[in-house]
Amino acid sequence: MTTRRAACSCGQLHLTIEGEPSRISMCHCLECQRRTGGVISNQARFRREQVTFAGKATAWIRTAESGNALTFHFCPTCGSTVYWEGEGFPGYVAVAIGNFADPNFPAPTIAVWEATPGSLCRPTRRPSAWRSRGEITAGGLLAKCRFASRTTRKIAD
Repeated sequence: MTTRRAACSCGQLHLTIEGEPSRISMCHCLECQRRTGGVISNQARFRREQVTFAGKATAWIRTAESGNALTFHFCPTCGSTVYWEGEGFPGYVAVAIGNFADPNFPAPTIAVWEATPGSLCRPTRRPSAWRSRGEITAGGLLAKCRFASRTTRKIAD
């Protein structure tokens, strides 16, 4: 069984996770852009019983565009958002992929809120050649900056 560790920037708040995620996704919503400071957010969702929590966390609650409450848990020392829980997915914990600091972490397979006004990036297939201007990597995938047309879709392999 795979064991992974996710931590905030200072290491005070950390998670130990046993097993594989049930979903790995990227979100283009404006709130995720605000939370991460980037044009997308990458997260992995795990069943709560897979996760062991250690360290102090401060919680902040907001209402998602879906109308469900989301509770974000971040480090009170460095401010990194490490994980969150949502009413729409009871019994699951979402972890920001960057907190794993693992370049081999599996790539997202689902993209959500791509039709958000101002959404800047949309994933495309992995490149066989060097990245060209106007493209960025996102969780091992290539993402082209452009407007999207759908809210949720499966990313092509």
